[in-house]
Amino acid sequence: MKSFIQLSILIATLFLASCSSNEKPVEKEAHHENESLVELTAEQYQTIELQTGRIELKSLSGTIKVNGMLDVPPQNLVSISAPFGGTLKNTELLQGMKVRKGQVVAIIQNPDFIGVQQDYLDYKSQLEYLKLEYERQEELAVGNVNAKKTVQKAKSEYESMRARVNGLKARLQLMNVSISSLERGTIQSSVSIYSPIGGYVTQVNTNIGAFVTPSDVLFKIADTEHLHAELTVFEKDVPKLKVGQKVRFTLANEDKERTATIYLIGREIGSNRTVNIHCHLDKEDNQLLPGMYLKGLVESGSVQVTAVPDKAIVEFEGEKYLFIEAKADHKNEHAFEMIAVKTGVSELGYTEIILPSDKNRETVKIVVNGAYDILSKLKNGEQAGGHSH
Repeated sequence: MKSFIQLSILIATLFLASCSSNEKPVEKEAHHENESLVELTAEQYQTIELQTGRIELKSLSGTIKVNGMLDVPPQNLVSISAPFGGTLKNTELLQGMKVRKGQVVAIIQNPDFIGVQQDYLDYKSQLEYLKLEYERQEELAVGNVNAKKTVQKAKSEYESMRARVNGLKARLQLMNVSISSLERGTIQSSVSIYSPIGGYVTQVNTNIGAFVTPSDVLFKIADTEHLHAELTVFEKDVPKLKVGQKVRFTLANEDKERTATIYLIGREIGSNRTVNIHCHLDKEDNQLLPGMYLKGLVESGSVQVTAVPDKAIVEFEGEKYLFIEAKADHKNEHAFEMIAVKTGVSELGYTEIILPSDKNRETVKIVVNGAYDILSKLKNGEQAGGHSH
């Protein structure tokens, strides 16, 4: 009886050991199936501001790196000065203000303006008298009534006065004085300065009450509707450039990629062994300002590769990963799978990737914002409970 009991205990022990050994691989396999999946509730999804997107085709090889800044052509940037010295009586311009072509930007006042207008009216009156006198002397000369030198003297005085009147008229036109109003007797002590172009005020260098001279730049106005990109390229890369090549660039204060086209290639090498490249923007943007710095790439016969934004890639234990959308096991949740990828060249905020052979670029949706938050949840979940659900 004692032997029978010992045999029963031995059989039961072996059975339990067998069951225990069979359960361990199953548990390990279940963990393996879930270690790359993570589910987020709708609340978690909103909290980390998660964003998804598609894998894109980008030209990231065969490119030339360039730096530069936005600028305006000389004809679209004007410096406004007063044609004559005077006191600034009025201006309403502020930096950043939009102005129209022909708009009054300042009023200059000077008592000397009155003298110029008086001289013009006086000389113009004398010119009319001298013209009549010259014509009279010519008529007398026809009948040999007067000497030839008398006609020549009358002609000389008339021509001299006409030149003086024309000079004063040109001067008054520079002062923006209305000649027609002046000839009707309207004399003004102040003159207006008008904007020759439409655009935005970029500089205001004066104030009301200041005395200004013709050498003073009062305002600068830029027409920003036709900005261009001025790039600097090292001389070794110049042979690779051609007019018409595309340039992809981003500004220092944003991630948005823009494009431009090479329009002119400089013919002089600067002291720092670089050449200036003039590019036209493919799409105008009134929000852009002259002087903004940029970095870009010139495409020189490059090929397209599959690429994702740099922030979509996470690194863990020396490997690179993406998170792609997966089917969630629970209602109202979002599931993501972590997949390993190979990476290539990185340029302008994008990195070339090579997907696993069982993934289709056109169908998968990737996490482009919040990838590291998902990685943190996934790995913390594994440590806490063996899976991320």
